[in-house]
Amino acid sequence: MRIAYFDCYSGISGDMILGALVDAGLSLEALRSEIAKLKLTGVDLKAEKVKRGGFVGTRVQVITPQEHHPHRHLSDILTLLEKAELPEIVLARARQIFTQLGEAEAAVHGVPVERIHFHEVGALDTIVDVTGAIVGLDALGIREVYASALNLGGGKIHAAHGELPVPAPGTAGILRGVPVYGSPVEAELTTPTGAAIISTVANGFGVLPPLQVDQIGYGAGSLDLPGRANLLRLIVGERIEDLESDEIALVEANIDDMNPQLYEPLMEALFRAGALDVFLTPVIMKKSRPATVVSAIVPAGLEGSIGPILLSFSSTFGVRSRRMHRQMLPREVLAVQTRFGEVRVKVGRLHGRPIHLAPEYEDCRRLAEAAGTAAGEIMAAAVEAAGALLPRLNEEEA
Repeated sequence: MRIAYFDCYSGISGDMILGALVDAGLSLEALRSEIAKLKLTGVDLKAEKVKRGGFVGTRVQVITPQEHHPHRHLSDILTLLEKAELPEIVLARARQIFTQLGEAEAAVHGVPVERIHFHEVGALDTIVDVTGAIVGLDALGIREVYASALNLGGGKIHAAHGELPVPAPGTAGILRGVPVYGSPVEAELTTPTGAAIISTVANGFGVLPPLQVDQIGYGAGSLDLPGRANLLRLIVGERIEDLESDEIALVEANIDDMNPQLYEPLMEALFRAGALDVFLTPVIMKKSRPATVVSAIVPAGLEGSIGPILLSFSSTFGVRSRRMHRQMLPREVLAVQTRFGEVRVKVGRLHGRPIHLAPEYEDCRRLAEAAGTAAGEIMAAAVEAAGALLPRLNEEEA
């Protein structure tokens, strides 16, 4: 399986992603050809080798005409994408990224997403950055994407709404559940566009997964920062083990004096804060007191924000945490058609062979309510449909 790893030691932005892809072997002409399908008048791409902190990378710039009305609503961008003659897999990811940007902006401004009009992220160069990133990953044959924790930078930036701290509110909203850290550098190293792209396409965050390196690319940022190689490193290669792995943290607290009705809002708050899973375990404490251990599994680096949730939403006086290594089956999600409707099915593989088929419960529950039947019947139909579809997909991949 061909995978890509973005090393975001100096943050990540849309143009840095394009630069890293081109530096790793993506043809600029092929990228131009695909971007032309967006039908944007006067838009072009320019690539050049530049030095950042003494190291060489590729700087890709989107050349656009001067716009008289650069502000666009989400609906404007989605309409533009609908008219593009690009593969549906590319358009679907691009729609997902811009929807995420719109929802993050709507949340921080307290208005419906339909009323949000993009400023910087509505410009033509950002539309090209987002679409080009998806096109480039597809052209390089990337099946899965991983990334390091994101360096956000520090200080303040000047945006359309005035002076803002780094990360900007919209960027912070996008990065829920993503491991990040700040640095003394006075610059926005991770931009809203870069955050939205990587948080959408990445299968996981953490250390470099085991792979046989084929290509390495360096995408240059627009700033040449003193004492820092302002580059995004992209490592492309073939996975050399079947199991995926990453680093997680387990955050726990023992509780023996709380109303059981309060566990549900506690768990909901932990999930909102980025927990991957939350579970309750009954235990017997000293003096034979019955108690409950609340456990939250979170991405490594998120412990600091999960602890205060446990302390404020429960009666505990303390929490504990430890880092752990996690192994997972490589997985993919198939959309299968049943006689009840479409159901997403998660497929887990070992040595390339599918060993687990797990229908998405919410899809099955929704269709069961509409059909007036049991969710179990729809789950069985989805597993049967996925089992019939997999052999054909495997033949096409081979």
